[in-house]
Amino acid sequence: MRSAIVVGGGISGLSAAYFLGGHGIAATVVERRHRLGGVIRTDEVGGCLLEAGPDSWLAEKRPMLGLVDELGLAGEVISSNDEARRTFVVRGSRLVPLPASMRLLAPAKPFELLTTPLFGPLAKARMALDWLRRPAVLPERSVADFVRGHLGRQALERLAQPLLTGVYGALPEDLSADVILPQFVEYERNHGSILRGVFKSRRRESRGPLFETLKGGMGTLVAALRRSLAPQCRVVRDEALALRRSGRTWALETARGRLEGDSVILAVPAVDAVPLLETAAPGLAVLVKKIRYTSSVVAGLVYERQGFGHPLDGFGLLVPLAESASLAACTWVNTKFAGRAASGKVVLRAFWAGESAEDVLGEEDGAVVARAHRELGRWMGLGIEPAEGRASRWSHSMPTYRVGHRALVKRIEAEAGRHRGLYLGGNGFDGLGIPDCVRRSREIAACVAGRRSAVRPQSAGPQ
Repeated sequence: MRSAIVVGGGISGLSAAYFLGGHGIAATVVERRHRLGGVIRTDEVGGCLLEAGPDSWLAEKRPMLGLVDELGLAGEVISSNDEARRTFVVRGSRLVPLPASMRLLAPAKPFELLTTPLFGPLAKARMALDWLRRPAVLPERSVADFVRGHLGRQALERLAQPLLTGVYGALPEDLSADVILPQFVEYERNHGSILRGVFKSRRRESRGPLFETLKGGMGTLVAALRRSLAPQCRVVRDEALALRRSGRTWALETARGRLEGDSVILAVPAVDAVPLLETAAPGLAVLVKKIRYTSSVVAGLVYERQGFGHPLDGFGLLVPLAESASLAACTWVNTKFAGRAASGKVVLRAFWAGESAEDVLGEEDGAVVARAHRELGRWMGLGIEPAEGRASRWSHSMPTYRVGHRALVKRIEAEAGRHRGLYLGGNGFDGLGIPDCVRRSREIAACVAGRRSAVRPQSAGPQ
């Protein structure tokens, strides 16, 4: 029987092992931590479900539903409460709602820009000029340059920066517009104006829910994958130390011994794959090392409903850097999904990213929860202290798709192709969301089984 070694027991590694089993290939998953799932973890605190990592997936990401169906979890899927979907942006001491028809960077109803208090009169006039732009094919730019060029500085500072930092954990200056905003770059090429592009495409958009998750939390997915691994697949709690080609097979040196397989899948963050590649494929290691990562911290806060003091009339809030606060975003869990908060309880999910997260990583849980409560109190008028809370720290877990990322990934894939049986999984290449990681793992497994020749390029943007 053919065999494969999978380094990493997160969603990429577990799904790769699951798909390999479907092809009749025995997989050994090597995970150094005692817990599987990577950044996916669901904790129960005070009868409430707290997500330590991602709390959902974009409903339009079809690869996710395929896996959920295969695992027998279709009946566990719940949708976001989109009738109550509003997102607020902090401006001074106020929470200002985004236009109701907002489609990431622009509203589907352009006139809503005229009435929102989020931008000043001159900024609104600057945005209106975008409607006059002619189609153009321009060189790759950062998200910051792209947004400034179309909508101006205020749109960058009060809209694009908080939105994208909350998703990618990086500043717009450090992100490629071609990778992060491919649909908007396409609007630029076809219509010139991104406002006009959003307006013309509004009727083609899905009318389904924006987000989906599982009733029992995202940890349910990890447990189902673990249970569904083929009998010939196993999980080894060990640390991968070195990788080498050994004749026609691959040999992985671990803290407890040596494993061999016909193929090896490095389903770990690119930064963690580099040490293993330095001995097995030094040229590939040099390229993979160019992918940079940022950190994030998530705090779950549980309050008593009585005396809480805020109506939770939306999905949550975003905090621009210009507001001089460390917090990046907060989800109002009660409103976004049903069944997350126990009766009489309120759950908030606070988030730090990038440099702000680095400042919080070393703090104890109590200090992190207190920091979140203190900052949120500035805008939400919280009347009571949290009854309970948990903090989760994810050091160097979020890849930064910089200008030139697509070209870099092409070089990485070409170099990896020179090493038969060696594959790179994880979120560092073409999508950091759970569905993107699942899709990549499924395609890698098909490559290992000889069912396809390569992993297809995929946009990393939230389309």
